[in-house]
Amino acid sequence: MDHVVVTLDGPAGVGKSTMAKGLSEALGIPYLDTGAMFRGVAWRLGRNAWEWDADRLARALEEIRFDLHGSGADSGLSLNGEPLGAEIRTEEVGMWASHVAKLPVIRDFLKAAQRAVGERSSLVAEGRDMGSVVFPNALMKFFLDADPEERARRRYEQLRAMGREADLEALTKSIRARDEQDRNRAVAPLRAASDAVVVDTTRLSEEVVAATLLETVRQRMAGK
Repeated sequence: MDHVVVTLDGPAGVGKSTMAKGLSEALGIPYLDTGAMFRGVAWRLGRNAWEWDADRLARALEEIRFDLHGSGADSGLSLNGEPLGAEIRTEEVGMWASHVAKLPVIRDFLKAAQRAVGERSSLVAEGRDMGSVVFPNALMKFFLDADPEERARRRYEQLRAMGREADLEALTKSIRARDEQDRNRAVAPLRAASDAVVVDTTRLSEEVVAATLLETVRQRMAGK
């Protein structure tokens, strides 16, 4: 059987990671967190790397290698042999990632790395342009969305549950800033693929969204 690729795209804080992990578990295939790849590159290169010239960035990228291991909930990414963890999950690194994501040399590097993974294995890939750019021939494409205020509230609750301080107003401003940058950048702006199923999760529970995605994929697989 050909490899099965399912893509989940959408803005920051919409729940792509949660949904992708659950879907990969239900389907028994690996989960590829492409947002973590952008964050990993941004974290590895460091503050203001987006101001470097293309040649310097290209040389630095030659020293970066990603590997995907495990499947379902046990899927994980490593950078140069080291598992990526909480160090890439800060709001600051998230903004760095949004900056480097505007650069063609970064996007070309990661697109090649992501496609290479998809050639070796079935997977559920979540990010910003998985269905529209990286895996245009994916079996199933989803675009998840939600109001900025709701996404900020979810992030706030998530941080509080982790025992971390959080400012709801600041989170809302940060998400709006990320949206403005991601949706209006010149290179690969955030938008749904023309053949993606768009799911507005603003007023839907995680359980309802997860069930909707899984049923849609199963119907598509049955109709292959």
